[in-house]
Formats: sequence, C-alpha cells, structure tokens
Amino acid sequence: MTHARRRLQRIARLAAVGGLLCGGLMVTDAVAGEAPGPGAGGTPAHDVGTRIVSELGTSRTAGTWMGDDGREVVAVTDEEAAEEVERAGARAKVVRYNMSQLRSATDALGRAPRVPGTAWSLDYATNTVSVQADSTVSAADWDRLSAVAEKIGASVRMERTAGSFTTRINGAEPILAGEGRCSAGFNVTDGRANFVLTAGHCGPAGTTWFQDNSGSKPVGNMTVSRFPGNDFALVQYQNGEIPGGPNVVNIGGGQAVRISGAAEAFVGQQVFRSGSTTGLRTGQVTGLNATVNYPEGTVVGLIKTTVCAEPGDSGGPLFAQGLALGVTSGGNGDCTRGGITYFQPATKAMAALGVRLTGGGAAADDAAQAPLNPDLPPPDTAGGNAPLAPGGGEGRTVTSILGPEAVAPGLIVITVSLLGLIATRSIWSAQDRRDFRSHYMQSWG
Repeated sequence: MTHARRRLQRIARLAAVGGLLCGGLMVTDAVAGEAPGPGAGGTPAHDVGTRIVSELGTSRTAGTWMGDDGREVVAVTDEEAAEEVERAGARAKVVRYNMSQLRSATDALGRAPRVPGTAWSLDYATNTVSVQADSTVSAADWDRLSAVAEKIGASVRMERTAGSFTTRINGAEPILAGEGRCSAGFNVTDGRANFVLTAGHCGPAGTTWFQDNSGSKPVGNMTVSRFPGNDFALVQYQNGEIPGGPNVVNIGGGQAVRISGAAEAFVGQQVFRSGSTTGLRTGQVTGLNATVNYPEGTVVGLIKTTVCAEPGDSGGPLFAQGLALGVTSGGNGDCTRGGITYFQPATKAMAALGVRLTGGGAAADDAAQAPLNPDLPPPDTAGGNAPLAPGGGEGRTVTSILGPEAVAPGLIVITVSLLGLIATRSIWSAQDRRDFRSHYMQSWG
C-alpha cells in the first residue's frame, strides 16, 4: 500500500511539474507569437476579411472586423455571400445595409451644415453610421442634425456623448513651441532630410519646436502642416543626419517599442498609444474613416478608438505589434473617466507627404511607398542639434506590447499547477504523519 501511494505521489508531482512547464511554454509562445511584420511570412488574420470584401464588392459587403474570439467577421447582405465567407475561414454576419449605402449616409451628413462638436463613423458591428454629439452641441443644432439623420433613414444612429471633442494640443517625447505642447510621433525621411511626423493642429508651418521650455534645445522647424481636412505635419530636424538608432516609441520605465513598419488599422484591433502627458495607454479600434467636427474645423478619414488621451498627447504615436498606425488627433474624455480618441492614419499621412519611416521601417502596404515628395521644402542643414527620437532609443527596446489576455491562459495553467503541487505535498505529508503515528502506537503499545 505504501509503495502504491508513493507511486501515486510521484505521478501527481510529475503532473504538476509538467503543468508548470506547459504553462511556461504557453506564456513564452504568447510573447513570441507576434503578428507578422512587413515582409514576414504568413497572412494576418484580418487580411482574409479584407480580401473577401475586395472580391465581393461594396454592394454585397459592409465591412470587416476582428471578433472578440479573434476570428475575422465579415458583414454581407445575402446568404450566398455568407457561404463564401464561411468557406474562406471567416465568420459571416448578414446585415441590412451594404457599404455603398453606409458611405452614402456619411456623404449626406458631410453635405449638411457643419455642427462643431459632432463626429460620425461607420460602425461595422451594428451596420450603422454612428453619429455623436458632445455637450457643446445646442438643442437646436441637435434637432437639425437629427432631422438630417431621419431623412437618411435607419442606417444612421444618433447619440449624445459627455465632454467635448477637442484637439489634444497643450507623445511620446514632448515638443514645445511657445505656449503649445505636443508629442513626437514617428521619425520619417524624404531621402534628403529627416522629420518628426506629428499632428497638423499643433501649429502652422514655420513654427519652431524645442525639447525644453527654455528654448535651449531646438528640435527643428515645422515645414508642412495640414489642418483641418487632414491632421498631420512634419517638423524637420535641424541636423540633416538620419537618426542613428531604430525607429522607436518611448513607453516609459526606460523601455521603448521598436517600430518595424507601418500598416492600416482594422476594427477590433488592440492598439497602444504613447503621449507626453498620459504615457502609455491601450484600447481598441472601433471605427475607420471617421469624421470629427472640431471647433477649429472638420477632419476626415480618422481612426476611432477607445484609447484615452489628454492635452499634450497630440501627435503622439498609435501602434500595434511594432507597426505604426497613426498619430493622435483629438477626442473627448480623459484618462480618468475614459473617452474616445481619433487618430490620423500614418500610412495616408506618409503617402501624402512623400516620406517613409526611418531606420529601415517599411510600410505594410503600398500606401506609404509613394514617390518621394519633390514639393517639400529643401532640407535646412543649419544647426547641429542631435535628432530627437521618440524614446531616445535609450534603455530596453522591445518589439511589441501584449495585452493581459495574450498570456492569461499560460498564467492560469501555471497557477493551477502550483496549487496542485502544494496541495499534493500537503495531502501526502499529512498521510505520512498519520502512518508514522499509527506505527509508533503499534510498536509501543
């Protein structure tokens, strides 16, 4: 009986140790299992939905997004299209409105008289155009906009939101000009000079930016600024040399994320934002091609997210899995209560400016591979200030950031195995004590 119990004890301990090893491997795989970067083998999951939408067209589809289970979802308008989606390995959702109808609704909203404090975007999951009006919108303007929405039809969903839509001027490194403060986005080059890609609303062309309040550490001059309509700008480094280190984003704690390329965001994607005011924050992409009517003007084609931001975070980088996605434009709320933040897509900004990421970073698609822009001002080689790289390239550089859900299964296995090992040891130790007492009593009567 004793030998059998010891065998069971060894088996239980081996199983617990095996669970610890398995859990460790699961965590390691989760950390190592990043989405393929540009030029890497494999096809990202969201590419399946994008391909299907392209093949079926806007009259039979209404967008694609990543479901909570990590499976691609494609909105379609007929059962035949749904079968094609399922055969391709994605999940189909049959909806009422196709993409052409939803875009027609946003076009109608865009033609209506502009109401500052409003924003709209395509909500793929609900198959509607989501229109939001902040607390600054008067009752009369709300009624007028509601009348426009009612005329368009049930594809438009109206809702009030707390706070107000504002640009976030006042990333991850701060850049300062007079009373204004923004955040550096990504380092880019046109092949002749090097720049910081940031938000256009931070200031007009010709603005000089510094790394400090005293103005003793100049970054360079803003050579291009596009706002409203778009929201991107270039600050040319005074030093014409390409930044020596990799293109990185400061995330605090002496760590930086290496940026290996640029890509388009997709709905349902977990993303990260870094800014000089609130540091590193995370959330999800909830909409694309969003329109925001700021008090200063309207900006179109933005990425809508649940990431929070505050004044001073403007221009800061939005990224995921080491890929540049956008720069911070504006939104509402804050990082205490939460809110909505909109981002200028990085690939579209770089394509319009004719620049690319420095440090060997390439675009994940052809959008940012446009010919270098001959209309940019000639490089200003005066001055000798070292380039400002977000994060400075100092400290530890990591390739991506993982959310807790990525490593949770492995941590659960490790925890259960540890508890099992402790419980097994406790149970068998108690049994051994009981056996010893029994033997002692029998021996000494």
